[in-house]
Amino acid sequence: MTKVSYFTEEGLQKLREELDRLKSVERPSISKQIAEARDKGDLSENAEYHAAKEAQGLLEMRISRLEDTLASARVLDQSRIDTNTVQIMNTVTIRNINNNTVMKYTIVSETEADLKAGKLSVSSPIARGLLGRRTGEQVNIQVPSGTMLFEIMEITR
Repeated sequence: MTKVSYFTEEGLQKLREELDRLKSVERPSISKQIAEARDKGDLSENAEYHAAKEAQGLLEMRISRLEDTLASARVLDQSRIDTNTVQIMNTVTIRNINNNTVMKYTIVSETEADLKAGKLSVSSPIARGLLGRRTGEQVNIQVPSGTMLFEIMEITR
């Protein structure tokens, strides 16, 4: 059974561009490396050949995974996302009750997650703890370093 992955239009475009780059630039480059290594003679003792073949295997695996992800990808219409409760694609402002730190995160799919950009993976402990909650609620969330208490201050698109 294929797992459906949800993306923003921007996130899906990045995946398509990466797949295109892997197929049109990386694949021919590795093929060229294999051909050059093959021309050097005995393949059984040719480290360059074996390294290039291994790189080719890894590249083909990455291409296959990207193709599978794109095949099951769905674009979320952000204009239809409800802000009454925390959902994927919502931007959530939370306050750590213990130290009064305010943080703002957008809940996104695993492949779009980028903590530096404020994009939190939907499968992360904090995002899982926030999903389905409402503005004003206080939530105890189990994280690797222990339990943290957050207050949901705002939910936006």
